Amino acid sequence: QVQLAESGGGLVQPGGSLRLSCAASRSILIFNAMGWYRQFPGKERELVATISGGGVIRYADSVKGRFTISRDSAKNTVYLQMNSLKLEDTAVYYCNFNRYIDYWGQGTQVTVSS
Repeated sequence: QVQLAESGGGLVQPGGSLRLSCAASRSILIFNAMGWYRQFPGKERELVATISGGGVIRYADSVKGRFTISRDSAKNTVYLQMNSLKLEDTAVYYCNFNRYIDYWGQGTQVTVSS
């Protein structure tokens, strides 16, 4: 079993930045892919960014050039640096790690508001 602990959400003004962290309870080197998803009220969870075990990165079009996903294997942690935040980025953000099955974090609220 794997536990994922998210942190870093909060309230930020438009144009601001936040960094989300997702710490795993075991080495992240075993995972096929790690990523971030977000969910708007009443909507399905959607992909934000992923990084494969081999380091291939993919972003949703809506966040390209603004968000950056990265990982620190020594800390068993994946990050999502979010810059130039917009009102429409407001959502609950979830980290996801995949190794044959999906593991999810508890979710962290990101609110972009003036």
